[in-house]
Amino acid sequence: MLEESEARRRLIEATPLGTICQVSLLEALGASAAETLRATVPLPGFDNSQMDGYALRSAEAMPGNVLRVVGQQFAGREDGSFQVESGTAVRVFTGAPLPRGADAVIMQEDVELCGDGIRLRVGAMPDEFVRRRGADLCEGQFILQEGDVLTPARLALLASQGCSGVCVRPAPRAVVVTTGDELIEPGAGAGLLPGQIFNSNGVMLASGLRSFGVSQVRALHAPDDPVQMRAVLEMALEEADFCVIAGGVSVGEKDYVKAVLADLGARGGFWRVRVKPGKPFFFAELEGKVVFGLPGNPVSSWVTFLLFVVSALQRYTGRTIDPSTPSLPLVRAFLEAELRNEGDRPHYVRGVWSAKDGAFRSVGLQQSHALYGLSRANALVRVGAGQRLEAGLAVEAYLMGSA
Repeated sequence: MLEESEARRRLIEATPLGTICQVSLLEALGASAAETLRATVPLPGFDNSQMDGYALRSAEAMPGNVLRVVGQQFAGREDGSFQVESGTAVRVFTGAPLPRGADAVIMQEDVELCGDGIRLRVGAMPDEFVRRRGADLCEGQFILQEGDVLTPARLALLASQGCSGVCVRPAPRAVVVTTGDELIEPGAGAGLLPGQIFNSNGVMLASGLRSFGVSQVRALHAPDDPVQMRAVLEMALEEADFCVIAGGVSVGEKDYVKAVLADLGARGGFWRVRVKPGKPFFFAELEGKVVFGLPGNPVSSWVTFLLFVVSALQRYTGRTIDPSTPSLPLVRAFLEAELRNEGDRPHYVRGVWSAKDGAFRSVGLQQSHALYGLSRANALVRVGAGQRLEAGLAVEAYLMGSA
């Protein structure tokens, strides 16, 4: 049985990098950059006014002084004829180039109009309400590193440099395969027969993949029959880069997933990880594709998805991954109550973390089938084997959402 960090290391090393392609900025949100870029345009690109007001010489900006207004300077157009000389000012608008000779701007609210001039109500310091060229960003400065996630702000920065597109490693195509004769698709038929349950894992895992940036997701179901399961898995592997299977990976008489994959030529990989919930997690490679076998119980399925599949997703898109820890947002939390783990595996406790005060409390049944409690949780706290965490203790909590 592998330790969780070793399991992550192996699957990260085995997961291929996605093929680089160029997309428009509007298509790049959430993707990982596949190139490193430097600024070619300084920000701001020229000295300009931060306010609507008057450009003047700060040495003459004293309360009561009257200055003659010699013109207006609008944003988007520079009139090089304007020169701020002693005793003069130029009307400027937000973003307008700073006229020659001026070193400060005074807000329009702080002047009084008088004839063809203005009377100052307040003084001004050098560079007051002036945005200097390159103060935010200089030419040659790094603006994007390979592996950076393309957020709206980073896309805006690229646009400020005149970029219309960017090279990325797009998310993989994925297929979710659920297994089990007891599963019935929601909305199918007149209801459940004795022993049947609705298929919740398919919806959970497909939507989970989408929440982590995978737009091409298909959900399939395989019955507990090796021949039919082989046909479904062949179909999934033909069209997907990632195949996420829920159920059928343990040691039951009808757990055929590992045997069918081995028959299809799956190699490498591992089975069973020292973690709770989710010990029977399975991973393998098959013709450049990666296959994840998740336990069938919904809590185990979702927790192993977060602990392992998410790291592989991020590796595929070119992010740098630390295998020693889950690839999830980390926050500081304070335990409302004691957490105790009497078992021999680390236990990821599901609970609610409050952004308001940082408190964490476990929620619902901490059992692998307890979907209602899982639906209320937003964070995980790791409790080591045999560990006791006292109430009030500061701990790290992993948020159960995209990074």
